[in-house]
Amino acid sequence: MDGIGPNQLRMRELIERVAAEGPAEVIVATNPNAEGEATALYISRCLGPSGVKVTRLAYGLPIGGDLDYADEMTLAKAIEGRRTI
Repeated sequence: MDGIGPNQLRMRELIERVAAEGPAEVIVATNPNAEGEATALYISRCLGPSGVKVTRLAYGLPIGGDLDYADEMTLAKAIEGRRTI
């Protein structure tokens, strides 16, 4: 969507990095709209074979809000409420 495809997401590099570094979890933070949902699902499916846990931030952050202006409690709740995708 919006002309952004898998090559612009640099998924190959992400998959290689996950394989090399072995994180316990990858937290996806995309916009809470159709494009963001599609991107998050694509990332989750690409990373699935690696066995890494893929989660997404909860929707505690305001749509259109800038993370720089979110208070500590809102960010904490967003992290706590993340879900596996």
